[in-house]
Order: sequence, then structure tokens, then C-alpha cells
Amino acid sequence: MTVAASVQFVSRPIVARVIRVRDDPITYDGWCWLDVYQLDAKGDATERRTIYVRPDGLRRGAMNT
Repeated sequence: MTVAASVQFVSRPIVARVIRVRDDPITYDGWCWLDVYQLDAKGDATERRTIYVRPDGLRRGAMNT
């Protein structure tokens, strides 16, 4: 996730796996809350986070199966 998704990633973009899109908090139009696992360089989950982002600013990565 980069600054295109949210200003919280301006200095440090992250890679994350989405767990779920939250629909319980009210958001501004074009924004959403996501529960994610933040991933390290090997693709391992290192932290669970709830983040507020613009979905149109997210980039889809390769899916590991």
C-alpha cells in the first residue's frame, strides 16, 4: 500500500494481505476500513492491523497458494 491508498503510507509503504473489508464503521465516500495482515519481505504475516484506505489506490499483488 502506498500514498495512493492513504497518506499514512507516504513515508513507508507496506505489503498486506486483506482479511476482510469492514462495513460496521461509517466512512467517507470512496474510503473503507480493512483488517489486514502486514507482510514482511518473505511474505510472512508480521502484524495484524486495521487500516483506513481508498480502495482505488490499492494495488493487487501476486497471490500465494
